[in-house]
This record gives sequence, structure tokens and C-alpha cells, in this order.
Amino acid sequence: MADPKGPADPIDARLVRRLAAILNDTGLTEIEVERGDLRIKVARTAQLAFAPSALAPAPQAGFAAAAASASPAAPAAASAEPEGDVVASPMVGTVYLQPQPGAPPFVKVGDMVAEGQTLLIVEAMKTMNPIPAPRAGRLVELLVADGQPVEFGEALAVIG
Repeated sequence: MADPKGPADPIDARLVRRLAAILNDTGLTEIEVERGDLRIKVARTAQLAFAPSALAPAPQAGFAAAAASASPAAPAAASAEPEGDVVASPMVGTVYLQPQPGAPPFVKVGDMVAEGQTLLIVEAMKTMNPIPAPRAGRLVELLVADGQPVEFGEALAVIG
């Protein structure tokens, strides 16, 4: 009798588990391995990274109340383009707003920044990459949170 699954399954479950462990150990969001005709891609979505905060009802309720009270200003902000230069992420990685845990942030909204001054860092493959201000000006807006995963080209900050 023929095997109902067809020929032997070419996917090695142990390999997939090892790739997932590498993702967890390194903080990467995806990894891909190719062996001959077999290609395995293991990825972690941003939704999974934020799942614990979605399970915390008290902070979410407080955030919803704060957002509701600020709602009259929200449509105006959403419809207006940011005034200033948008600093985009040059790579996929994780944003850190301070040089090390517990240290003060590189910059805060409202700070004057010099051209080339570090605004934040994006960690990619265990390498900390400083993101410099493209020009001098005032930091109008930080569009990311500490520890947030970002994609290539994603807006990080606005300098006015």
C-alpha cells in the first residue's frame, strides 16, 4: 500500500527547530537555509514580538483612555505630513534609544541635534549601528519605541 503522505518528507524537523533556536538566540527576525533543492525559511513576525504587551490589559486600558482624550488632535496629526526631515532606517533590525540599558537616551523629543549626532542605534546581526542626524535641527518626533523591530526604510524620527 502506498504511503498516504507520499514520498519521505524532505523537511528535517530538527533543522527547523535549530533555525528557530538561532532566531531566539540572536534576535534575528528571519533566517533562510538552502540545501540543494530544499529551501527552508523560518521567520518571526512583529506580532509575536508584541504579543506579551497585548496580553497586559491594564496598560492597554490606560493607553486607550489616553488615546481617546487626545483624539481631537489625532486626525490633524494623521492628515498632516511631518514637518521636517524623516530619518529612515537603513536596515532591518531592532531599535535602541540609549547606548545601554539604564543609560539616558541619545536624544529626546524637543532636543536640538547636530548634523551627524547619534539619534538612536539599530542592532542588526549583533552589530550596533548608530543612526546619525542627517542635518542640524530640533528632534520633532520619535516614531519608534525602544526595543522595537524595524524594517528597511521605516521612518524612525523627524528633524524639524
